[in-house]
Amino acid sequence: MRRGIAKATVKIFLVFAFFGFFSLEADAQDFSNKVSLFADASVLFFPEDNGMNSDPMPVLPSPGFGVSFRTANIFKGAGELRLELALDFYFTHYAYDYTLDRAVPAAIENRSALVIGFPFSVQAAAYFNVNSFMTVRVFGGPAMDLRIVLIAEDLNDADMADAKKQTEAVRSYFWSSGRWFMPVIGTGIDFKINSQFKLGIDFRVWVPIYRLWSGEELPAIEGWRFGPGIRLTVK
Repeated sequence: MRRGIAKATVKIFLVFAFFGFFSLEADAQDFSNKVSLFADASVLFFPEDNGMNSDPMPVLPSPGFGVSFRTANIFKGAGELRLELALDFYFTHYAYDYTLDRAVPAAIENRSALVIGFPFSVQAAAYFNVNSFMTVRVFGGPAMDLRIVLIAEDLNDADMADAKKQTEAVRSYFWSSGRWFMPVIGTGIDFKINSQFKLGIDFRVWVPIYRLWSGEELPAIEGWRFGPGIRLTVK
């Protein structure tokens, strides 16, 4: 009798496992239909107005990638709301100006610190289907620039002491008063290539909201960032 109960238990387990497998597979397919991946290539502009106290504004190539998750359809299927996570990358040189008492861009010949930045954003995005092959996006959300600040590369031994001092000052400046917090807003247009790929253009603006509480007297353009670019989406 125990053997019969054991066989019945195994059969019941196999039935539940069978249907559970297909249920999980269906859930996985539904999840994959809601998720898309994207890669972008941007040019970042860091405008400055520091006169002779700094070098010209950095204009930096910036690759990035992200994931987009559909949360709701809108306008009877003519659009959708999505939650997106995006991570970008750049590097540039800075020095510390003690007259201005802040970090300023530095050309390679005037470098003291190497700044490697990882702008990371969590953004809500609204997608609007203009027609069968073109989609317009608007998005925005909190973002942070996760900066790694190192002593610049290939400096002479005579410059190391001052470079170390300036690098510590640059690091302290960027990581204090919430200067790492820079919400992002943007828009873009995607063009359908085929059922799996879309190619689009992007324009993003990072807002230096920390200016509201840092107490600095800064030029009007200081801290803003602008990032035109292209974006490839894989569904």
